[in-house]
Amino acid sequence: MRLLHVKNFTLHTYYEDDAPPFAILSHTWLREDEEVSLASLLEPSNSDSMSWRDLPGAQKIIYLCKQAADDGLEYAWMDTCCIDKTNSVELGEAINSMFRWYQQSKTCYAYLIDVDEELGKKMTQSRWWNRAWTLQELVAPTVVHFYDKHWRPLGSKANLTQLVSSRSGIDHETLKQPDTMYVKSIAHRMSWAAHREATRLEDQAYSLLGIFDVNLSMQYGEGSTAFMRLQEKIMNKTNDQTLFAW
Repeated sequence: MRLLHVKNFTLHTYYEDDAPPFAILSHTWLREDEEVSLASLLEPSNSDSMSWRDLPGAQKIIYLCKQAADDGLEYAWMDTCCIDKTNSVELGEAINSMFRWYQQSKTCYAYLIDVDEELGKKMTQSRWWNRAWTLQELVAPTVVHFYDKHWRPLGSKANLTQLVSSRSGIDHETLKQPDTMYVKSIAHRMSWAAHREATRLEDQAYSLLGIFDVNLSMQYGEGSTAFMRLQEKIMNKTNDQTLFAW
Protein backbone atom coordinates (compact mmCIF):
# COMPACT_ATOMS: atom_id res chain seq x y z
CA MET A 1 0.00 0.00 0.00
CA ARG A 2 1.08 3.58 -0.61
CA LEU A 3 1.14 6.05 2.26
CA LEU A 4 1.49 9.82 2.10
CA HIS A 5 4.07 11.48 4.33
CA VAL A 6 2.21 14.21 6.17
CA LYS A 7 5.07 16.74 6.19
CA ASN A 8 6.35 16.65 2.62
CA PHE A 9 3.50 14.92 0.72
CA THR A 10 5.81 12.23 -0.66
CA LEU A 11 4.49 8.73 -1.28
CA HIS A 12 6.02 5.64 0.32
CA THR A 13 5.16 2.01 -0.45
CA TYR A 14 4.84 -0.63 2.26
CA TYR A 15 3.72 -4.20 2.57
CA GLU A 16 0.46 -4.15 4.48
CA ASP A 17 1.87 -5.97 7.53
CA ASP A 18 4.87 -3.62 7.72
CA ALA A 19 3.01 -0.33 7.33
CA PRO A 20 3.67 2.31 10.00
CA PRO A 21 0.75 3.83 11.94
CA PHE A 22 -1.39 5.97 9.64
CA ALA A 23 -4.52 8.10 9.50
CA ILE A 24 -7.10 7.50 6.78
CA LEU A 25 -9.65 9.77 5.10
CA SER A 26 -13.31 9.11 4.38
CA HIS A 27 -14.91 11.61 2.01
CA THR A 28 -17.21 12.07 -0.95
CA TRP A 29 -15.59 12.70 -4.30
CA LEU A 30 -15.66 15.92 -6.25
CA ARG A 31 -15.56 15.58 -10.03
CA GLU A 32 -12.74 13.22 -10.92
CA ASP A 33 -10.76 15.98 -12.66
CA GLU A 34 -10.98 18.10 -9.49
CA GLU A 35 -9.41 15.48 -7.23
CA VAL A 36 -5.68 15.00 -6.73
CA SER A 37 -4.73 11.77 -8.49
CA LEU A 38 -1.56 9.76 -8.03
CA ALA A 39 -0.24 11.13 -11.32
CA SER A 40 -0.89 14.76 -10.40
CA LEU A 41 0.72 14.31 -6.99
CA LEU A 42 3.85 12.86 -8.62
CA GLU A 43 4.05 15.62 -11.25
CA PRO A 44 7.32 17.58 -10.78
CA SER A 45 6.65 20.95 -9.20
CA ASN A 46 8.75 22.71 -11.86
CA SER A 47 6.73 21.29 -14.76
CA ASP A 48 4.52 23.44 -16.96
CA SER A 49 1.35 21.63 -15.89
CA MET A 50 -0.90 22.81 -13.09
CA SER A 51 0.34 21.96 -9.59
CA TRP A 52 -1.76 19.49 -7.59
CA ARG A 53 -2.14 22.22 -4.97
CA ASP A 54 -4.23 24.21 -7.47
CA LEU A 55 -6.87 21.49 -7.72
CA PRO A 56 -10.06 21.84 -5.64
CA GLY A 57 -9.39 18.46 -4.01
CA ALA A 58 -5.99 19.56 -2.70
CA GLN A 59 -7.59 21.05 0.40
CA LYS A 60 -8.63 17.57 1.52
CA ILE A 61 -5.03 16.35 1.40
CA ILE A 62 -3.77 19.39 3.26
CA TYR A 63 -6.44 19.05 5.96
CA LEU A 64 -5.79 15.31 6.26
CA CYS A 65 -2.05 15.66 6.62
CA LYS A 66 -2.22 18.54 9.07
CA GLN A 67 -4.65 16.69 11.32
CA ALA A 68 -2.62 13.49 11.17
CA ALA A 69 0.52 15.43 12.12
CA ASP A 70 -1.36 17.09 14.99
CA ASP A 71 -2.35 13.60 16.15
CA GLY A 72 1.28 12.48 16.15
CA LEU A 73 1.17 10.41 12.96
CA GLU A 74 3.72 10.58 10.14
CA TYR A 75 1.61 8.97 7.42
CA ALA A 76 -1.86 9.17 5.95
CA TRP A 77 -3.89 7.42 3.27
CA MET A 78 -6.47 8.77 0.85
CA ASP A 79 -8.03 6.88 -2.05
CA THR A 80 -7.72 9.61 -4.67
CA CYS A 81 -3.92 9.82 -4.62
CA CYS A 82 -2.69 6.60 -3.02
CA ILE A 83 -4.07 4.21 -5.68
CA ASP A 84 -3.06 4.09 -9.33
CA LYS A 85 -6.53 3.80 -10.84
CA THR A 86 -5.08 3.49 -14.35
CA ASN A 87 -3.68 0.09 -13.32
CA SER A 88 -6.58 -2.38 -13.22
CA VAL A 89 -4.61 -4.99 -11.26
CA GLU A 90 -3.61 -2.50 -8.58
CA LEU A 91 -7.14 -1.09 -8.43
CA GLY A 92 -8.61 -4.56 -7.93
CA GLU A 93 -6.13 -5.40 -5.18
CA ALA A 94 -6.82 -2.08 -3.46
CA ILE A 95 -10.60 -2.52 -3.52
CA ASN A 96 -10.28 -6.00 -2.04
CA SER A 97 -7.89 -4.68 0.65
CA MET A 98 -9.58 -1.39 1.46
CA PHE A 99 -11.77 -2.61 4.31
CA ARG A 100 -8.67 -3.95 6.08
CA TRP A 101 -6.85 -0.67 5.58
CA TYR A 102 -9.67 1.21 7.27
CA GLN A 103 -9.61 -1.39 10.05
CA GLN A 104 -5.86 -1.01 10.52
CA SER A 105 -5.84 2.79 10.57
CA LYS A 106 -5.09 4.51 13.85
CA THR A 107 -7.86 6.99 13.16
CA CYS A 108 -10.28 7.80 10.36
CA TYR A 109 -11.27 11.37 9.54
CA ALA A 110 -14.70 11.65 7.93
CA TYR A 111 -14.71 14.90 5.96
CA LEU A 112 -18.24 16.16 5.34
CA ILE A 113 -17.54 18.77 2.68
CA ASP A 114 -21.19 19.83 2.36
CA VAL A 115 -21.69 20.50 6.08
CA ASP A 116 -21.33 23.96 7.57
CA GLU A 117 -22.83 24.11 11.04
CA GLU A 118 -22.57 27.91 11.14
CA LEU A 119 -24.86 28.16 8.10
CA GLY A 120 -27.29 25.57 9.41
CA LYS A 121 -26.14 22.81 7.04
CA LYS A 122 -26.41 19.99 9.51
CA MET A 123 -24.26 16.90 9.80
CA THR A 124 -27.19 14.54 9.27
CA GLN A 125 -28.00 16.18 5.92
CA SER A 126 -24.64 15.38 4.34
CA ARG A 127 -24.54 13.26 1.20
CA TRP A 128 -21.75 11.32 2.92
CA TRP A 129 -24.42 9.16 4.58
CA ASN A 130 -25.89 8.13 1.23
CA ARG A 131 -22.77 6.99 -0.61
CA ALA A 132 -21.91 3.31 -1.04
CA TRP A 133 -18.22 3.46 -0.17
CA THR A 134 -18.64 5.42 3.05
CA LEU A 135 -20.48 2.50 4.67
CA GLN A 136 -17.31 0.46 5.13
CA GLU A 137 -15.42 3.64 5.98
CA LEU A 138 -17.80 4.20 8.90
CA VAL A 139 -17.95 0.59 10.09
CA ALA A 140 -14.38 -0.70 9.71
CA PRO A 141 -12.29 1.81 11.73
CA THR A 142 -12.48 1.69 15.51
CA VAL A 143 -11.96 5.46 15.69
CA VAL A 144 -13.83 7.89 13.40
CA HIS A 145 -13.80 11.67 13.82
CA PHE A 146 -16.16 13.87 11.80
CA TYR A 147 -15.25 17.30 10.37
CA ASP A 148 -17.25 19.93 8.49
CA LYS A 149 -16.20 21.71 5.28
CA HIS A 150 -13.87 24.06 7.20
CA TRP A 151 -12.35 21.10 9.07
CA ARG A 152 -14.08 22.05 12.29
CA PRO A 153 -14.66 19.00 14.52
CA LEU A 154 -18.23 17.73 14.74
CA GLY A 155 -17.65 14.82 17.11
CA SER A 156 -16.69 11.17 16.86
CA LYS A 157 -18.35 7.84 16.22
CA ALA A 158 -17.85 7.09 19.92
CA ASN A 159 -19.54 10.20 21.32
CA LEU A 160 -22.21 10.50 18.62
CA THR A 161 -23.27 6.86 18.64
CA GLN A 162 -27.00 7.58 18.88
CA LEU A 163 -26.95 10.11 16.04
CA VAL A 164 -24.73 7.92 13.84
CA SER A 165 -26.86 4.84 14.47
CA SER A 166 -30.10 6.70 13.76
CA ARG A 167 -28.76 8.22 10.53
CA SER A 168 -26.96 5.14 9.20
CA GLY A 169 -29.22 2.34 10.44
CA ILE A 170 -26.20 0.57 11.96
CA ASP A 171 -26.71 -0.88 15.42
CA HIS A 172 -24.81 0.47 18.44
CA GLU A 173 -22.92 -2.77 19.01
CA THR A 174 -21.40 -2.77 15.52
CA LEU A 175 -20.48 0.90 15.76
CA LYS A 176 -18.64 0.30 19.03
CA GLN A 177 -17.18 -3.13 18.20
CA PRO A 178 -16.90 -3.53 14.41
CA ASP A 179 -15.99 -7.23 14.52
CA THR A 180 -19.43 -8.04 15.94
CA MET A 181 -20.93 -7.33 12.50
CA TYR A 182 -19.97 -10.82 11.38
CA VAL A 183 -22.46 -12.46 13.76
CA LYS A 184 -25.27 -10.32 12.33
CA SER A 185 -27.46 -11.85 9.65
CA ILE A 186 -26.77 -11.21 5.98
CA ALA A 187 -30.07 -9.35 5.64
CA HIS A 188 -29.22 -7.17 8.64
CA ARG A 189 -25.92 -6.13 7.10
CA MET A 190 -27.44 -5.68 3.64
CA SER A 191 -29.99 -3.29 5.14
CA TRP A 192 -27.20 -0.84 5.96
CA ALA A 193 -26.56 -0.40 2.24
CA ALA A 194 -30.19 -0.28 1.11
CA HIS A 195 -30.39 3.48 0.53
CA ARG A 196 -26.80 4.11 -0.49
CA GLU A 197 -25.78 5.01 -4.02
CA ALA A 198 -22.68 4.75 -6.17
CA THR A 199 -21.64 6.59 -9.32
CA ARG A 200 -20.88 3.25 -10.96
CA LEU A 201 -23.43 0.48 -10.53
CA GLU A 202 -20.74 -2.13 -9.89
CA ASP A 203 -19.51 -0.24 -6.83
CA GLN A 204 -22.76 -1.01 -5.02
CA ALA A 205 -21.43 -4.57 -4.87
CA TYR A 206 -17.68 -3.91 -4.65
CA SER A 207 -18.14 -1.56 -1.68
CA LEU A 208 -19.65 -4.42 0.37
CA LEU A 209 -16.79 -6.92 0.10
CA GLY A 210 -15.40 -6.20 3.56
CA ILE A 211 -18.85 -6.12 5.16
CA PHE A 212 -19.30 -9.75 4.09
CA ASP A 213 -15.62 -10.75 4.29
CA VAL A 214 -15.34 -11.91 0.68
CA ASN A 215 -13.10 -11.12 -2.30
CA LEU A 216 -14.25 -10.42 -5.83
CA SER A 217 -12.49 -9.67 -9.11
CA MET A 218 -13.22 -6.21 -10.50
CA GLN A 219 -15.07 -6.19 -13.81
CA TYR A 220 -16.22 -2.64 -14.44
CA GLY A 221 -18.79 -2.71 -17.19
CA GLU A 222 -20.60 -5.78 -15.84
CA GLY A 223 -23.40 -3.68 -14.30
CA SER A 224 -25.86 -5.53 -12.05
CA THR A 225 -23.99 -8.81 -12.58
CA ALA A 226 -21.54 -7.60 -9.93
CA PHE A 227 -24.22 -7.85 -7.26
CA MET A 228 -25.18 -11.36 -8.40
CA ARG A 229 -21.52 -12.39 -8.18
CA LEU A 230 -21.39 -10.92 -4.68
CA GLN A 231 -24.47 -12.92 -3.65
CA GLU A 232 -22.88 -16.08 -5.04
CA LYS A 233 -19.68 -15.46 -3.05
CA ILE A 234 -21.70 -14.92 0.13
CA MET A 235 -23.80 -18.02 -0.55
CA ASN A 236 -20.62 -20.12 -0.86
CA LYS A 237 -19.46 -18.82 2.52
CA THR A 238 -22.63 -19.15 4.62
CA ASN A 239 -25.92 -20.99 4.86
CA ASP A 240 -27.73 -17.87 6.08
CA GLN A 241 -30.98 -17.94 4.10
CA THR A 242 -31.67 -14.24 4.74
CA LEU A 243 -29.37 -13.58 1.78
CA PHE A 244 -32.29 -14.33 -0.52
CA ALA A 245 -34.28 -11.43 0.90
CA TRP A 246 -32.05 -9.31 -1.36
